[in-house]
Amino acid sequence: MGWLQRLKRGSFGKFLRLVFGRNHARIGIYGPPNSGKTTLANKIVKDWAGDIVGTVSGIPHETRRVKLKRDLTVRGDGGVLDIDIVDTPGIATKIDFRDFVEGYGIDEEDSKKRAKEATEGVIEAIRWLDDMDGVILVVDSTQDPFTQVNITILGNLEARKLPLLIAANKVDLKEAAPSLIRESFPQHKVVPLSALTGYNVESFYDNLIDVFR
Repeated sequence: MGWLQRLKRGSFGKFLRLVFGRNHARIGIYGPPNSGKTTLANKIVKDWAGDIVGTVSGIPHETRRVKLKRDLTVRGDGGVLDIDIVDTPGIATKIDFRDFVEGYGIDEEDSKKRAKEATEGVIEAIRWLDDMDGVILVVDSTQDPFTQVNITILGNLEARKLPLLIAANKVDLKEAAPSLIRESFPQHKVVPLSALTGYNVESFYDNLIDVFR
């Protein structure tokens, strides 16, 4: 693939750093379904551009296509970082249409369509890793973090040597245990936060600048 095709596919941050020395990073938001990826993406984009990326739902796989928001400038105590944010579909090892029918009362036809689109979205999300400068892994701090999905995502990121920041999300809930995420993944930076309420988001932005600059 030529340089122009790579640039069009999303390597603009790498191009800027190479030519102009600018701190510009394309950051993907990854994680399992319903971990709060889109809520976090919306928070980041709202804070720095006054916009949102997508809709949020309690039904898994509401986000089924990659969504990109370009040219945000994040500021913190550690400096400034220009970023593109990429909100990705939830990564899952198995997507069964029956789960939508039985768990959420969606009719069979729509459930099959949702499951097909969600499966395609997982494939798309993995492909986009080739165009990322780093990844925010969103983990639900009310759940056991040591899951097959989280381990699979981390394995992909470590193999690609991509910078990583783990967002231990949903700490506003009483059953949250972000310390368990730190204990499970001690080799990575973990920041507890609530993407919904904005709790500890300033620390999150400082760490984002530190990790991806």
